[in-house]
Amino acid sequence: MRDWWRGSVTYQIYPRSFQDSSGDGIGDLRGITERLPYVADLGVDAIWLSPIFTSPMADMGYDVADYTDIDPVFGSLADFDAMVEKAHGLGLKVIIDQVLSHSSSKHPFFIESRKSRDNPKSDWYVWADPKHDGSPPNNWLAIFGGGAWTWEPRRHQYYFHNFLAEQPDFNFHNPEVQDWLLGTMRFWLERGVDGFRLDTVNFYFHDKLLRSDPADFRRKEKPEWNPYAMQYHLFSKNQPENLAFLARMRKLLDEFDGRAMVGEVGESHHAIEIMGEYTSEGRLHQAYSFEMLSDNFTPAHFRRQIEDFFGGAPNGWPCWALSNHDVVRHVTRWERHSVDREALAKQGAALLLTLQGSICVYQGEELGQTETELEYFELTDPQGLNFWPEDKGRDGCRTPMVWDGGNASSGFSTGRPWLPIKEPQAGRHAAGQIGDPESVLETYRTLLRLRKENETLRTGGTVFFDTAEPVLAYVRGGEFLCVFNLSPEIVEVKVTGAGLAAFEQGVERDGERMKLHANGVAILAIEGEAAVSDA
Repeated sequence: MRDWWRGSVTYQIYPRSFQDSSGDGIGDLRGITERLPYVADLGVDAIWLSPIFTSPMADMGYDVADYTDIDPVFGSLADFDAMVEKAHGLGLKVIIDQVLSHSSSKHPFFIESRKSRDNPKSDWYVWADPKHDGSPPNNWLAIFGGGAWTWEPRRHQYYFHNFLAEQPDFNFHNPEVQDWLLGTMRFWLERGVDGFRLDTVNFYFHDKLLRSDPADFRRKEKPEWNPYAMQYHLFSKNQPENLAFLARMRKLLDEFDGRAMVGEVGESHHAIEIMGEYTSEGRLHQAYSFEMLSDNFTPAHFRRQIEDFFGGAPNGWPCWALSNHDVVRHVTRWERHSVDREALAKQGAALLLTLQGSICVYQGEELGQTETELEYFELTDPQGLNFWPEDKGRDGCRTPMVWDGGNASSGFSTGRPWLPIKEPQAGRHAAGQIGDPESVLETYRTLLRLRKENETLRTGGTVFFDTAEPVLAYVRGGEFLCVFNLSPEIVEVKVTGAGLAAFEQGVERDGERMKLHANGVAILAIEGEAAVSDA
């Protein structure tokens, strides 16, 4: 089916932490292949693999040194082909991460580019002369701390990097760079992948005039823990030239049957608007931002994301997630809004899987997994290492999957895991939840099945009711009424037009009166004209 992605559910796999088959403590492709039946049994449509390409791992694979080969820590191209074949045999699509905005500083092209100003790759990265006082050409900042320019003495120039100095940005204003990167995408399409997750898709182009970014127009009472957030990144990313390149990518994918792209919009300003723009008029199939990956857990917030997106881009398509490999897991992030983490995890599943758009589930969230508390000496993530203790980085959401309680590594490895598995996480293992109807895992399976069996939950429209906080209520496609209590307190509402429950948690119904306990959820079939109002 050509538009299989529309309303689909993708399961994100962080390869280092999914399953280790070799005993070295690092997950790999053979381990993923071994566990694919578990993923298929969940009822998802696709898997997304975070980067598995050859890399020095300065940023855990998001610094690519070879775009058409597998890093030995994960296996080989033959292992990749076997994994794709197994996934397709189980009815799963395969999406792989593409990190196109920048490469590793160990990439052969950058090694050549930094040697001189007149070699064949001299213009493949973003180079600039210093100001007369020797300082960088502008004020652009790097996301992982410090300035975004690093000096190269052989060229007497600075090079630009949005992230680490080990991650130099490609110069997308050079057509040869665009052509070459599209060629690497073609390599994987011809190898059978079903699509791409595009890392930092709004970072590809920079302002050719190298104008400085202004201060954030939202005044700060005190400096941020990361000064990057104190700028409005008007020139270092989000450039209009990006749209034409997205169209070129779409044209490439359209050469193949049933392939799709989802782009990550890394932006704190106007993210929903950019998502809409990037998925309209023959560009990306889908886009997602960090709007639902935030600390905000209010009905107004969730409603605003849906209404703003579809109101501004009726022909676009979003992808929503509550957790991923870059943020604190949502059960921990929102725990102050609950008295029971299990109830919060189930409510999160019901909310996510009834949203209009496509969905991404991050490995372990189907187990109700929580953030791992790590000590500084246990960290590997440059974000945590650079900003500790104000920000502890992303390792806490990247700790290995817990499959069973059989050994110290919870079935993930026969060796010592690359990140520790601690007791709060070890207790939420898959083996202990399979078959238990009250478990978070079986709740996800139930709700995934409900979404798959009802087209209206995948592609139907959304109509919200004007309920007071903390109640979120909406109708999907005229067929399902969804009501949520986003608080640890009991609330009551009046509900009309509601029939049988497709899913309930913490709900008491007495005629038109509905009592919602802490993190209560009701997904109801509609009979007649549905309405929800304050009791």
